[in-house]
Amino acid sequence: MEDRVKKELIAVVGPDRATDKPEDLVAYSLDPHIEEHLPDLVLYPLSTEEVSAIMKIAYREGIPVTPRGSGTNLAGETVPVKGGIVLAMSKMDAILQIDSDNRVARVQPGVINFEFQQEVAKYGLMYPPDPSSWKMATMGGTVGTNSGGPKTLKYGVTRDYLLGLTVVLANGDVLRTGGLAIKNVTGYDLTRLICGSEGTLGIVTEIIVRLIPKPRASRTVRADFPRLEDSSNAVAAIIGAGILPAGLELMDRVVISAVEADAKLGLPTDVDAILLIEVDGDPEGLDAQVRKIEKILEDNKARTVMAAANAEEADKLWTARRSAVSAMARLRPNTALEDATVPVSNLTEMIRRTVDIAKKYNLQIGVLAHAGDGNLHPLVLFDQRDKNELQRVEAATEEIFRAALSLGGTLSGEHGIGMAKARFLPMELDEVAMSVTRRIKESLDPKKILNPGKFV
Repeated sequence: MEDRVKKELIAVVGPDRATDKPEDLVAYSLDPHIEEHLPDLVLYPLSTEEVSAIMKIAYREGIPVTPRGSGTNLAGETVPVKGGIVLAMSKMDAILQIDSDNRVARVQPGVINFEFQQEVAKYGLMYPPDPSSWKMATMGGTVGTNSGGPKTLKYGVTRDYLLGLTVVLANGDVLRTGGLAIKNVTGYDLTRLICGSEGTLGIVTEIIVRLIPKPRASRTVRADFPRLEDSSNAVAAIIGAGILPAGLELMDRVVISAVEADAKLGLPTDVDAILLIEVDGDPEGLDAQVRKIEKILEDNKARTVMAAANAEEADKLWTARRSAVSAMARLRPNTALEDATVPVSNLTEMIRRTVDIAKKYNLQIGVLAHAGDGNLHPLVLFDQRDKNELQRVEAATEEIFRAALSLGGTLSGEHGIGMAKARFLPMELDEVAMSVTRRIKESLDPKKILNPGKFV
């Protein structure tokens, strides 16, 4: 990047909100994906107007721009593959409006998901999308990857709560989609087009979401299974019985052992799987629902079935589930948290195939799943310095994705495609779909400067 251009860009935000120090550039060269690429400059905008001014310069000069929140994404979405500018949106962190009467809110992209959840709870409301990294993940990042979380089964993913966006396009134009109205079917659904586009179509600078009433009560049940197959059969049985839990999560033996070593909750390490089930709603109906679930679990050969005695005990269990990835990451130098989804009826087979793939390639793979919606997260442990092991990881990963697709599934339920899965995209999308995807990208970003090197 030429010095004159760098000075022009820095002038937009001021020297206190720009850096090209080598140590800072390294910090923005990577995310949980294993590839690293240095940017030339990191800018911290505070407003839509500043982002627009930056993009006008970048568009004129053909400079790549990679938007970034906390960098907790898992598919390499925020790695600046071709250098250029990293737009760090973390300082745009204001909750602009919470309208409890209309159950809507407006936020800037740098707002932390957990902090937003805490704030809307004060109004007796809830914003359901809550990725496991919710204490770090930004709202802009969750829009970029269409994040889900443990509550996806009952409540849906990010796009199900988006009402509108303010987006700065590649050339600096400002696009406003949707609005504060709950119902809006005017024109193309541009809001959903941007959601999940991973910063390849525009830079999100404001988000409008709908909120829902916070459930009055919740109950958590834990079930331990000596056999992994029985646990996934129990999941299918719960869904088949017409029960819709708020969360239905699975941890296999590898994950359980890592979590117990880390959190010391007294989890059994001699079982193949643990299910965590949360139901919520009116207190009067929860006891009957819990009893029905407990009966299904017992019928499907659970060794132990127990309901959390209180909210504190339930919180410990869910905190353990959310910390599973970090607990696993302590076991080896590198962890690849993969993401594939199959129909719930095929979950048992998908887990079985994942276990077989781990044996075939002599790899340690833990299975973590949003089991109620068939979203499987194989945790692959390895050391990237071992080139042979890295090759086995790549081969195993491809085989996992091929297995998911063969079972009627998809490459990603919530992590997105980014860099990590870009080469696999044609396995799921045919040439017509790929062509349409490329044409959409070219119409909004003809110079291909927005987050280059990702899935398009």
